[in-house]
Order: sequence, then structure tokens, then C-alpha cells
Amino acid sequence: MNKAQVIVNGDDFGKSPELNEAIIRSFRAGTLTSCSLMVTGDAFDHAVHLARENSGLAVGIHLVTVQGKAVLPHADIPNLVDRGGHFPHSAVAAGLKYYFSKAAREQLTRELTAQFQRFHATGLKLSHVDSHLHMHVHPVIFAAAIELGECCGVRRMRVPQDDFRLAVRFQKRNLLGGAITALIFGLLSRRMKRQLLDRGFSFAEQVYGHFYSSRMTLEYVLFVLDRLSARTNEIYFHPAALEDGAAVSLEQQQSARELGILTNGDLRKRLHEPDINLTDYFGLAAKE
Repeated sequence: MNKAQVIVNGDDFGKSPELNEAIIRSFRAGTLTSCSLMVTGDAFDHAVHLARENSGLAVGIHLVTVQGKAVLPHADIPNLVDRGGHFPHSAVAAGLKYYFSKAAREQLTRELTAQFQRFHATGLKLSHVDSHLHMHVHPVIFAAAIELGECCGVRRMRVPQDDFRLAVRFQKRNLLGGAITALIFGLLSRRMKRQLLDRGFSFAEQVYGHFYSSRMTLEYVLFVLDRLSARTNEIYFHPAALEDGAAVSLEQQQSARELGILTNGDLRKRLHEPDINLTDYFGLAAKE
């Protein structure tokens, strides 16, 4: 039987203690294999401590260039962040600035270098490269991420190309918006894959989670796992461990639901069936 390789990843590791705890609980439950560390997150030190205690958990870097904090102070990167050190909230506005402003591009390279350096200082082995809101599909950020990955000896990167047709098969909603997103990310992802292959990088052929971001369900995840068409795959989540009654926002409620998905016995059983090889980016590269 030809097994499909599947990475189950938790994004935003380091963003909050609740998210950190959820990722560790999911890893210990036997479903989650990998996570992406936000080195500028408020709970960064807590995440690093937990990662050291759970050495089997693969840890990648989650580059932050929007909706988050920078490593460098405002004085060093005034074209990127406000005086509080925060990147813009709008991914579109940030993307345009990074593309058209020479000063912003130069400062962005310095900031991304600082993020890699902060990860290196943890002593953790770097699993792979991805980014908050998939901003590394942006040509400027992607070029810097490749160079920095190579300098760190890491040739493993997420290419966020989801399966729009499969998402529509599961549930027909937001067809126009989804089709536009699929077209844009499809074009950018194909460009990424060509360059990554030329540079000897490994990546999952199919990545799931984009079209069901903020509305992932157990039914959808099982639906995907029963219909994998690629040899190498990744499914990513944003779980959080919240006390009963603590989830007040829709985002928090969804994060709590995603922890429920990742600790569900039916999912654990499905991921360990003979047609699936549950792995991480280290294992993915080893089988290339």
C-alpha cells in the first residue's frame, strides 16, 4: 500500500500560553507532529520551555510581518512598524509597502534575519519555514526566507496551496471569494515550488486549512484524510486550551474547537491507519 505522508501542524506557537498548552496537549494525544514558533509572541519563552520538554515535537519558524510584533525596535525599522513595534494589521497594505518601498524592503530583510537569529538562540533544531497569514508567498518575503533558510541549513518550507475543489465538495459556500483566493495562491505557490525545487528545498505538495481557516471541523478533517490525492500533505490548526466559559470571541471559540478536533479519538485512530504515514518536515525531507 502506498502511504500518504501527513504533517499535522499547530501554527502561532508562542502567541499565548493557552495556544502553547493546546499544541503540547495535541502532540501528546498522538495527532499533532509539528508546530511553527512565533519568535515575537508574548508567550515565546513559555513555548521554548515546552518544546525543550517535548523533544519529539518538530518546531519550525513562523515569520511575522503583519498582525504582530517585530524583534527589532521601531528606531531600527521605522518603515515597518509603529512606535509600539507592531506591524500593520492589513496584509494588503503591508504587502504593497514591502513590494514598492526600497527602505521597507531593506528593513524587512534585517527584521527577518533577527527573527531567524532569535530562533537560533533557543538551541532548538529548526524544522521548517512558514509565516503568519502565509505572508511568505509575497515575492520579497519569499526571497528573504529562502536565503535565510539556506544560511541556517534549513531547506524545508511550507507552500500554502490548498485544494479548493475538495473544499467545495465538502461544502459549497463563498465560491467566488474562494475561487479568487485559490487563483492568487495557486499562481504564487507554483512559482514558489519551481524556485524551491531549484534550490533543493522540500515541501508538502498539498496543504490543507486555508479554505477552512476559522471554521475547521472534525468532519472536514476526516473528509480530507479519506481523499488525499498527493503523496505529501500538511494540515495546519490554530488550537487553544481555554477554561470553560473563557472563550468570549469567535476566534477563541474556534481555537477551542480545534483543540477538541486534535484530541479526538476518531482523528487519532484515522491518522494511525495503514494508508497514512504521520510525520513532520524532518521526515518529509528524509523520504525525498
